[in-house]
Amino acid sequence: MKYGILLTGILLASCSQKQPQQPNFDNVKWVDLTYSFDSTTLYWPNNLTKFVHHTDADGLTPLGYYYSSYSICTPEHGGTHLDAPKHFAQNKLSVDQLPMSSLTGNAVVIDVSKNALANRDYQISIADIENWEREHETIEPNTILLFKTGYGKFYPNRKNYFGSPKTGVEAIAELHFPGIDPKTASWMVKERRVKAVGLDTPSLDYGQSKDFKTHQILLGNNKPGFENVAHLDKLPATGVYVVALPMKIGQGSGAPLRIIAAMID
Repeated sequence: MKYGILLTGILLASCSQKQPQQPNFDNVKWVDLTYSFDSTTLYWPNNLTKFVHHTDADGLTPLGYYYSSYSICTPEHGGTHLDAPKHFAQNKLSVDQLPMSSLTGNAVVIDVSKNALANRDYQISIADIENWEREHETIEPNTILLFKTGYGKFYPNRKNYFGSPKTGVEAIAELHFPGIDPKTASWMVKERRVKAVGLDTPSLDYGQSKDFKTHQILLGNNKPGFENVAHLDKLPATGVYVVALPMKIGQGSGAPLRIIAAMID
């Protein structure tokens, strides 16, 4: 039984007039795959704006009760975030247009860390996925693919995570981190009909990419991307259900993302 169907069944059962009961999530373990947004949040080197958390109020009011309120400012793309199709594909879906069905569903975790940690410029290959399938099972259509490169252990150290400690436009040429080969992106869309793709690096494309072809392919087919995903080492290869809900920014090309995963025994 697929885990998305099981979750749906639990919720439907709770609404039954014949057998009213609360949803039973006793066997569900949730894992937060999101980095907190704060002063350590990493952004693309040329982003001039970082995460700003401004205190508007914090303390006792004249009436004696405590009150706090803050303003935030952040680029769309940084920290754990979503790439909407519009990011690299004209006239494709923006953040607010993405259906919930594109952001939730059964997922698998493909570990490519052995190759990725040995080569900062590694590009995830079709063979990586086929090898995973030989050990587990053929990936079904509408599955969310999460790639574990091992680079999550470096976050938020910019030098180790991006491959360069520098910021600014000139730093982009010095980026070295793994990503997804464009051939693999095309194969995932055509041969496996994936729902969405995520990984624990700053970009779907590897650091030395000049044309961001993997972005163009996946987003051009309305497949959202999840970048800077945290704690993939806490997930099994299969039996995972993902909920990835971005801030609903009107006409946004991307957005801060709260992504969680359920593991059901």
